[in-house]
Amino acid sequence: MVANPNAFKDAESTNDSIRNAQIFTDINLNMVRHPVTGDIAKLSNVEAVKRSVRNLVNTNKGERPFHPEIGSDIRRTLFEPISPAVAKVLERHVQDVIQNFEPRAELISVKASDDVDNNTYNVTITFYLINSPSGVQSMNILLERLR
Repeated sequence: MVANPNAFKDAESTNDSIRNAQIFTDINLNMVRHPVTGDIAKLSNVEAVKRSVRNLVNTNKGERPFHPEIGSDIRRTLFEPISPAVAKVLERHVQDVIQNFEPRAELISVKASDDVDNNTYNVTITFYLINSPSGVQSMNILLERLR
């Protein structure tokens, strides 16, 4: 007997129980107020994981108190001359930080492309959420030198 591939999606969408699907939440670091409660608004599921990935990529090692191991050291690499080889190094840094410190995301691919005219790298990260039928997610991060 073959199981119906849509059974999980159907059960999740019609059942209000929080035990069936895992919900990921984080606070919104923009400190936006919730319109009804007045508290800080929450990010959930895809938005929460994307914000976490962006924060991990932009964090240097040693920058977080009590957790100096968290970070990617991408800023050091950004001051190298722009080339495809440096783009590959950036891809590896991003892969390592996501695989090591973001358990909610199952990484599919990381592609970095260099833009010599603007002295930037465009990094495209493709992943899907663990235990969530939301499908493949993609996000772009623009990496540039800050002086």
